[in-house]
Amino acid sequence: MKIKPSAALALSAPVFLCANAALAQGFSWEGEIEIANESVLSSDDAAAEIRDTFAVITASGAYTFGNGVELFATVTAESLTDAADDRTFDDMGVYIEELGVSFGIGSATTVSVGKLHPVFGTAWDDAAGYFGSSIAEDYELVEQIGILADVELNGAGTLSFGVFYADDSGLSRSVGYDRGRTATADGGAGNTGELDNFAIQWTQETGNTRYHIGARHLSAGAGDVDDEQGFVAGLAHAFDGGFGLYGEVASFSNAGGSADDALYATLTGAYTIGNVTLSGGLVHRDLDSAGETDLITIGADYEFENGFTLGGGLARVDEAGTKSTVFGVNLIIPLGA
Repeated sequence: MKIKPSAALALSAPVFLCANAALAQGFSWEGEIEIANESVLSSDDAAAEIRDTFAVITASGAYTFGNGVELFATVTAESLTDAADDRTFDDMGVYIEELGVSFGIGSATTVSVGKLHPVFGTAWDDAAGYFGSSIAEDYELVEQIGILADVELNGAGTLSFGVFYADDSGLSRSVGYDRGRTATADGGAGNTGELDNFAIQWTQETGNTRYHIGARHLSAGAGDVDDEQGFVAGLAHAFDGGFGLYGEVASFSNAGGSADDALYATLTGAYTIGNVTLSGGLVHRDLDSAGETDLITIGADYEFENGFTLGGGLARVDEAGTKSTVFGVNLIIPLGA
């Protein structure tokens, strides 16, 4: 079973741009290099006992004009296939993950247009630990073409919403390892070539607590059974003394346009002591046709004074009765000013 942590810099365009909203006219950028190794130490399926050494390189940049308009882009290089055998940096491809323009409407609204990451859930980015976010990546919305907006609700949180469809332009290809161009004929929920898909999410932060609730509709693509409907809710709290909890639940009908219903639940905790962060978590997935998957994980991260982070995790995975033990370790190198 391939489990791959999300890059910490895979932010939605509105988040990245809002962080730079106060900058004067000019260019800003940031990025990271992740070098990692994952090994299935043991498994009921002997063929799954493989090693994958890989890298994920991400760079995001924005140019801010004097009138508040920003041009932004994110470029990512990574292995674009799942490992079937032992491998080292195989099938590396470079692709444009985000590309577009952002502008403000009044003082409370930011609108982004282009190739974007619509907001739906946060577990794929915020769950603690090396393996904590791995299964939640199933429902992360990435590489969509559309129009998104973030609206600040005068102290009542932020409302994020948008209309979009899966990128089927030339930007869906990659350089190096060519993953091919996405076509509407490929099917899949949201792959319609039309702005008939939407996501909406409300997020509020009160003191040390942050919570969110959201919904999405992905129209059926070619050959799909029906439209996908999804709902998500999450909560995070930072306690005094360096301990934090994060939880998220997501539910789907006709997941991915199929006949399946799906349920995801993620619960992780992290405790920071100086430069060391210890973590642990429980993750559950229930998909009608594939059965239940349960993941139990522990991990640790050490942040050096120069900003580099060395981390690792151990996970016990039960996937429809097939049990595996997976170990992963990575080094994350931040880039940019």
